[in-house]
Amino acid sequence: MKVDGRHFRSIWLEDDGLTVGAIDQRRLPHEFVVAHIASAEDATEAIRSMLVRGAPLIGATAAYGIALAMQTDASDPALDRAYAMLLAARPTAINLKWALDEMQRLLRPLPASERDAAAYKRAGEIAEEDVAINQGIGRHGLALIEQIAAGKRPGEPVNILTHCNAGWLATVDWGTATAPIYLAHDRGLKVHVWVDETRPRNQGASLTAWELGHHGVPHTVISDNTGGHLMQHRMVDLAIVGTDRVTASGDVCNKIGTYLKALAAHDNGVPFYVALPSPTIDFSIDDGIRQIPIEQRSTEEVATMTGRTADGRVETVRVVPDGSPVANYAFDVTPARLVTGLITERGLLRPERAALARAFPERSAGH
Repeated sequence: MKVDGRHFRSIWLEDDGLTVGAIDQRRLPHEFVVAHIASAEDATEAIRSMLVRGAPLIGATAAYGIALAMQTDASDPALDRAYAMLLAARPTAINLKWALDEMQRLLRPLPASERDAAAYKRAGEIAEEDVAINQGIGRHGLALIEQIAAGKRPGEPVNILTHCNAGWLATVDWGTATAPIYLAHDRGLKVHVWVDETRPRNQGASLTAWELGHHGVPHTVISDNTGGHLMQHRMVDLAIVGTDRVTASGDVCNKIGTYLKALAAHDNGVPFYVALPSPTIDFSIDDGIRQIPIEQRSTEEVATMTGRTADGRVETVRVVPDGSPVANYAFDVTPARLVTGLITERGLLRPERAALARAFPERSAGH
């Protein structure tokens, strides 16, 4: 996607063919900084600290982390250490384990002398596959936007609500929930995006608004509690969100607050779609509420906020009284019954096991 007319991806292999470049998302929207990842330890810290974030991007970063480990030491113990270290970086997004398993399956049978080159090749393929998947999601989601646009009065935009950041910054390029939006915008359809701020890390206000603005897509940032009001007043035509894990039965785990938006959409007859790249499907579990581990992050993410002062300084301030306990659940689960449809690279699917298994038999085999 574009930043002020220049194409960027969220992660890439540097010109030396060894180290990895990535946009440091902790610094957005106030600073655009490129970070350099030179080791498996760097990749692990990038994932843990949310220098990179978003399930597909986490997976791509982990794959490059394995490649960086093999460049230094291609032994079995080194592969095991890198796998375990990267897997522990964040527990909820299934793409992390998927990418690590892909790398391990490829590398384990190979002699150590061949692992370095093979790892870099597969990591690059995983990144390219993510771009292709997101373009597929974009094409299938575009049809939904076009259908709504056909019923609009001349000049009236299609109003889309999204949550957190499921844009190109959360993937390698295009994004999941935003891919249909970017395609619609680039084809001249009038769209407008309601951007949830997404406390506590403000990925909507800081990241989604930043990328939409730099690509020229009309949007408005709203507080997390505004979506229901907009839906009641028919100011939202459809909601499209991303996901960090989808169960075999169609339950959707996504950034905290998604469930509340789904409830509001259901109550007001607003279509609620989930943009689902196939590596995010976890066919090993059925009950998202009972079986998906929900990451609990640092209390400081809730207790403090970071922003830019009037004189240009970036400062962090405390917004919670000293001594008040804080809980920080990073994700919630939206039951399949509240999901209108899953927008995948292979089409629009019902949120149910049979539909997912038919569309992705290679993923469901053995489950």
